[in-house]
Amino acid sequence: MDPVKAAEMVDENTICVAAILGSTLTGEFEDVKTLNDLLTKKNKETGWDTPIHVDAASGGFIAPFLYPELEWDFRLPLVKSINVSGHKYGLVYAGVGWVVWRTKEDLPDELIFHINYLGSDQPTFTLNFSKGSSQIIAQYYQFIRLGFEGYKDIMENCMQNAKALKEGLEKTGRFEIVSKDVGVPLVAFSLKDSSQHSVFEIAESLRKFGWIVPAYTMAADAQHIAVLRVVIREDFSFSLAERLVADIEKVLKEVDERPSRCSTKTANVTALLDETKGSEADGYVLKKSVKQIEEGVSSYWKKFVDRKKTNGPC
Repeated sequence: MDPVKAAEMVDENTICVAAILGSTLTGEFEDVKTLNDLLTKKNKETGWDTPIHVDAASGGFIAPFLYPELEWDFRLPLVKSINVSGHKYGLVYAGVGWVVWRTKEDLPDELIFHINYLGSDQPTFTLNFSKGSSQIIAQYYQFIRLGFEGYKDIMENCMQNAKALKEGLEKTGRFEIVSKDVGVPLVAFSLKDSSQHSVFEIAESLRKFGWIVPAYTMAADAQHIAVLRVVIREDFSFSLAERLVADIEKVLKEVDERPSRCSTKTANVTALLDETKGSEADGYVLKKSVKQIEEGVSSYWKKFVDRKKTNGPC
């Protein structure tokens, strides 16, 4: 998100502006501090009171331990609420998430359900009235067991292993690192040359080595870029990073020996390489730019993967 563009789009009907601390695609932290400053100025000029919500599903358990000086939380006056997922870097199994408001007044009463059939008034703002508490107990256990220093050590180790993986991929000379150094411990990377083979082929070939590495196209305005992403968790060790790089190098050698799928299987896609439309005798040659080639490859493989998805129960 561009904070300047986001602030410009705010009008009298805007409920709040949501910033993401740790994007799903690249792990990047959006600039909440700049957004806060711009909205503060706009609120003063217009008389509005547009607040900020921070979606810190991943970054909420990263930033406090690795980037304590980064201002993204309640230190910024306009940040009224923050959500974070315990089942990500909170180190708990799936099913627990948190949302925290700056003050009780910042949680609108219209969002709260009041029930009294259990004998007393019990306010709740969730939609689940009957759900096991095992994930909450597990999260409480992790807080007590690890503490601040424990979480800090784990997150620092994750970041070091992400750095090792990034350096290993760069040494191959075949990849462009898309993810940022500051953010969630993950590595998102694309092929420098995808005119012959794509990241989707690499992801498919890695499965036989036991790796499930997602390949996907980026969001709007960057859909021509297709990347692979590896999320580094506490159980992803340095030796696993080395093994993954070694297996990727094996896959690269394998795909290099194959015929280009981009030129044979994508006949239904607009010309991917320097293809000729008509004959050269006609003096008309259609050439595609690198961006157009990547867009064509990404479009084909997205449709190819969608066709392979299973409909209904397996």
